[in-house]
Order: sequence, then structure tokens, then C-alpha cells
Amino acid sequence: MLRRGRTRIQLKSPAEIRKMRAAGRVVARTLDVLRAAVRPGMSTLELDAIAERSIRDAGAVPSFKGYHGFTGSICASVNEEVVHGIPREDKILADGDIISIDCGAILDGWHGDSAITVAVGPVREEDRTVMEVCEEAMWQGIAQMRPGNRLGDIGRAIEDHIVSRGRFGNVQEYGGHGIGTEMHMEPHVLNYAQSGRGIRLVEGMCLAIEPMVNLGTRHVHVLEDGWTVVTRDGRRSAHFEHSVAITAGGPLVLTAREENREKIASLGFPDPDS
Repeated sequence: MLRRGRTRIQLKSPAEIRKMRAAGRVVARTLDVLRAAVRPGMSTLELDAIAERSIRDAGAVPSFKGYHGFTGSICASVNEEVVHGIPREDKILADGDIISIDCGAILDGWHGDSAITVAVGPVREEDRTVMEVCEEAMWQGIAQMRPGNRLGDIGRAIEDHIVSRGRFGNVQEYGGHGIGTEMHMEPHVLNYAQSGRGIRLVEGMCLAIEPMVNLGTRHVHVLEDGWTVVTRDGRRSAHFEHSVAITAGGPLVLTAREENREKIASLGFPDPDS
């Protein structure tokens, strides 16, 4: 356990990181199944049932179900819903929607946590753009996860990419987090910050990096259900997330999916399955 002032940060051994990759694979496979399942006319509760079955069939447990009373195995956030959307029978997907799916699983006591945003049929060009901006911002943040860098370098890289792509809202009320034997651990990871600020990054830290990018302003509020975060202006939002370990060889993406292999190689990150 690393201490930084009052902050206690869990450091993982190589063997423990391998266990986290196993949990991450469960999440990755589940997100692949969900991406393939998304179609107009289905409810977000149907997607939740698919996710729970996939996680439990792998011998894991859904991280989200029962977490502070949350009822779903996934967060299913549609269109203007930013994060923490509760799966519902009456939330029906339609052509042109976008849905952010956040998924977590516990395997042998270790957590994996990842999110993707998926188009439901053909979507508007601006929707595809905000999805691309958010996903690339995530990768730019992950690229800063090297020993010797500062925590603030991650947020700065995320923010710099978003700003470089135009007038998008970078949500500031929520961010990434440490992950390991619990889903949410220290440190909190801002999606905005100043380079060179914050704790020094060291080998064995595992962080979930998760920007949330809006088509309109960055401002959000929580609905009366106490969970669902939506954009104040009603415009759409995208959310991407990976759990990542800091290693001597670079960022190890613990929740990497098959489709991420080319991106991981292009950034010079280590192969998560080598």
C-alpha cells in the first residue's frame, strides 16, 4: 500500500495484475456480447440480463448489482444520459440512439471496469464525432500512465484532446478512479488538470480512465432516481472507459477487447495477453 499524505493507494504485484486482467477479460467479452446484441426495439433491461448472464457464466459476479442499492448489472445511459443510467423495461432503444454501456465484474476478488458507447443503427455525424472524440481522449489519457509521470498529466492529456477537436463539453463532476480489490479506490482521476500536478505515478497502480464528453456544454445534473446523470442542455453524451495497470513497459490495458489490439500496438503499449 502506497501512502501519499492521507491518500492510501493499493499497489499490485505482477501476479495480482494478471488476476485483474482475468477479471478484465470477463468485462471485455461481456461488452463484446452487448455491442453485438444492441438493436432497435430492445429494452435496456434486456441488455442488462444479457450482461449478467455473460458475467456469471464466466464464474464472476457483476460489480454494479447491489452497489449502494443500484439494481442493474450494467449502467445503460441513452442519448443525453451521461452515466449511471438504470436498466429499465420501459427504456426502449430506437434507430439513431447512442447508448453508453458501463460494465463491471469481480473475479476471484479482483475488479474489472470498462465502458463503451454504441450507435443504435445509423446515427448523426455529430454523434459519431462525439463518440470518436471521447474514445481517443481516453487513449490519450492512458498514454500518460507511465512511472514518473504525475496524476495530473492524465487529465491534461484528456482535456487537451477534447479541446483540440472543437467545442465539446468535458464533464468535470465525475472521473476515473483507482481499482483493484474494490471497484472504486483512491486516487480519484480528474479528466481535466494541469500537467505535472498530483501524485507521482508508480508501477503497480491500477486506474480506471473514463472521460465523458458532451455535444453541448459540460454541465450535468442527476435525475430524481438518484443515479442517472444527464446533460443540462439535453444534448447527447459519450462515455468510454478502460481499467489500466502502470508497468515498467508502459500502460497495460486490463479490460482490452480484441478490437483494441491494433490501437494498443500503435501506441506502443504492452500486449495485455503476452
